[in-house]
Amino acid sequence: MFTFHQMKHIFEILDKMRCLRKRSAVSFLGVLVIFLLFMNLYMEDTYVLERDKQLLRETSSHQLNPERYVHKFKDLSNFSGVINVTYRYLAVTPLQRKRYLTIGLSSVKRKKGNYLLETIKSIFEQSSYEELKEISVVVSLSDFNSSWREAMIQEITKKFAHHVIAGRLMVIHAPEEYYPTLDGLKRNYNDPEDRVKFRSKQNVDYAFLLNFCANTSDYYLMLEDDVRCSKNFLSAIRKVITSLEGTYWVTLEFSKLGYIGKLYHSHDLPRLAHFLLMFYQEMPCDWLMPYFRTLLAQKNVIRFKPSLFQHMGYYSSYKGFDNKLKDDDFEEESLDIPDNPPAKLYTNMNVFENYDASKAYSGADEYFWGKPPTTGNIFLIVFENPIIISKIKVTTGTVDRQNEILHHGVLDVGEEAMASKIGKQCVTYLRLGAFKNGNFEMADVNQKVPFNIHCIRIHVTKTQKEWLIIRSISIWTS
Repeated sequence: MFTFHQMKHIFEILDKMRCLRKRSAVSFLGVLVIFLLFMNLYMEDTYVLERDKQLLRETSSHQLNPERYVHKFKDLSNFSGVINVTYRYLAVTPLQRKRYLTIGLSSVKRKKGNYLLETIKSIFEQSSYEELKEISVVVSLSDFNSSWREAMIQEITKKFAHHVIAGRLMVIHAPEEYYPTLDGLKRNYNDPEDRVKFRSKQNVDYAFLLNFCANTSDYYLMLEDDVRCSKNFLSAIRKVITSLEGTYWVTLEFSKLGYIGKLYHSHDLPRLAHFLLMFYQEMPCDWLMPYFRTLLAQKNVIRFKPSLFQHMGYYSSYKGFDNKLKDDDFEEESLDIPDNPPAKLYTNMNVFENYDASKAYSGADEYFWGKPPTTGNIFLIVFENPIIISKIKVTTGTVDRQNEILHHGVLDVGEEAMASKIGKQCVTYLRLGAFKNGNFEMADVNQKVPFNIHCIRIHVTKTQKEWLIIRSISIWTS
């Protein structure tokens, strides 16, 4: 694995590569990844596998092609170890057991306003007693001003002493001597020097926070220090994770703003920490994140609605500038997020490009899109196991394409799925009702259906000339 001094040496070498500045950010980042991996090949690092060394030899003379090499990036074991940092424990009670979710916050002194205490308060107040058993909150006071840190730790321990004692709240600090140089950095995007220093330090702040949290839980959630939480956000996140069981993902997004509400597997945190340190001076952290996701083979953003976290600050931590951005998808109550149990989806409609059937069921900000359906076309959901359903909601069309709805269709439910040419499907169905204005919604389904449901079928009853968007299919179980 890279030591701090090796990393620092590499950054100094990269600073001399002036010609690379003329390239675009995307191509530059690709070349940079290859260069760093190539350099590591010649370091006597016992953690680098022989097959990875061969890969580096092959790629050293080529532009990085994410689709070709992305699966190898996941296997590079020299990215999987923690960074050697000796943290200062400002308020910590050792964890008695691994939790389900760790929530990370990094905070620095602001010229205007301070929202950290309100953010911590919101996390705990919006969680039930049972949810509190499954979370830990790690706050990194990342400012080098010791007087500010001392004042903040007094405030935190005064207001949240019982959470510290219970091991739900830990406050740490990474000393300045572990940071790489923050002066004389490259001024990408023509940012002023102090702005470059601020965003570069923030990348390192987050890297050290991620590094600390690597083994504290199964999942990790990144928040900023000026955030309000939706009620029972943990239960909503757990629902989403359960619905994605068996599918591959790197980052799930529960807010569309900044570095708020981004969820990771904890086993990815060491690599993410190394990644932020590698490119700490290149661009802001929220611009770097898509590259990390892509390198680990998640091509598309997976963002869920409603958003579970809202930006509440009015002043930025950078120079106290105004920052009144709000997430218009945020909802205070999050418990109405559907369960969407694991299922297979089929359709005999003509699918447009990659807008396949599964995208209507994922819960993410995406949809199914098909060419004009004809009489008899179906859209079928077959659950892995029969379930009891309390509510079904299907929405078609979008705000931009309001006429691409299902104009004529019905929804049926079936029992006892059996094997067929297209996979499992039910033989007998019970009709629940017709679509109205492109939508179908029914509550108390379990009181109207006398069996456990194995299939849901959307049936087109009349050919239409308009294309069809199925924006979302939501299932609530009893």
